[in-house]
Amino acid sequence: MATYHQLPVYKVTYDLLVELFHTVGNFTKEHKYTLGERLKKEVMELMVNIYRANIRQDKKPFLATARENVEIIRLFLRLCKDLKQITLKKFIFLNETIESVSKQIYAWEKSTK
Repeated sequence: MATYHQLPVYKVTYDLLVELFHTVGNFTKEHKYTLGERLKKEVMELMVNIYRANIRQDKKPFLATARENVEIIRLFLRLCKDLKQITLKKFIFLNETIESVSKQIYAWEKSTK
């Protein structure tokens, strides 16, 4: 079993979090401390669920929660775009990243069945 920080899904999620910290810093004050903080928190929770799934024998509940985190992140990213807190180019980049995470979680979940 690989340690969590060696997992490709963890690495991509970590990179997403770092990118979001830079991105949220450019939000307007009104959105930085509401939507921005919630978005970062959701990605951090996703990382924790990836870690927990990696160390547990029964991975199903943590992978299911991780999939839920992914969908919430997608929702928040769309809201960021609609509120003009991120550009279309940044939205596409972040969505491609979260899609990569989603596919990896799905494959991991499929392989544990």
